[in-house]
Amino acid sequence: MLPIFDGTKPIYLQISEWLETEILNGNFKSDQKIYSQYQLADMFNINPATAAKGLNILAEEQILYKKRGLGMFVSSSAKAMILNKRKNQTLKRLVLEIVIEAERLNVSKEELIEMIKTTEKGEAAE
Repeated sequence: MLPIFDGTKPIYLQISEWLETEILNGNFKSDQKIYSQYQLADMFNINPATAAKGLNILAEEQILYKKRGLGMFVSSSAKAMILNKRKNQTLKRLVLEIVIEAERLNVSKEELIEMIKTTEKGEAAE
């Protein structure tokens, strides 16, 4: 599924995050060629330089690697690197936001843990 750019962060970051999600979802496998900057530019109606910037972020993180004259490919450890990155950055940030909001609302640690457990079971939060 193609992303809908939300304007809250630069498009090149949204492109790199979308590609990470595509890798996590198994739409791109290890050593598989990924979209070129021109394909991404065409898909999202953006400047090729913006698309290239998104690809280069992933190349710098070694999630993608370049084959001269052939394009960018998914590294063999890409999925593990993305999972680790998102766990250590995204989840920690979200947990911190939740803890701060819980403190503001005077929600105890036990209540918060119970909310998480209830949500894990797929029950509707009240």
